[in-house]
Amino acid sequence: MVRHLFDRLKALIFLRYVGASVVALAVDVGLFLVFLSAGLLAPAASATSYCVGIAVHWLISSRLVFAASAAPGGAERWRQKFMFLLSAGVGLTLTVAIVTYGAALGMDPRAAKMLAIIASFTTTYFVRRMIVFAAR
Repeated sequence: MVRHLFDRLKALIFLRYVGASVVALAVDVGLFLVFLSAGLLAPAASATSYCVGIAVHWLISSRLVFAASAAPGGAERWRQKFMFLLSAGVGLTLTVAIVTYGAALGMDPRAAKMLAIIASFTTTYFVRRMIVFAAR
């Protein structure tokens, strides 16, 4: 019974994280397409749009997804923000690398971005769940 409740709670956190990611992704991909159409190179467009998505994701994650384990303020909150940014840096590195190498291989930038989204989502979820917003 307790195990079942624990599994349900984990699933709800994951579903909220998916929702936060969808919103941040909409911002990211929307800006990515705008930047591409404005003539920005795919790696720069990808990095810039990803950074805006990071800000959106922090706001949603810290207030709705992981609110129960978010630090209330002070130094601990700043540490959590820093760790979130580090996790985003990992996702950004994956994103830019995948888009850059995809473009170098002649891949459509949008397809490369989709592969990057999958890799970044998976990696950052586990880092944020297990490290950034770990139960205190």
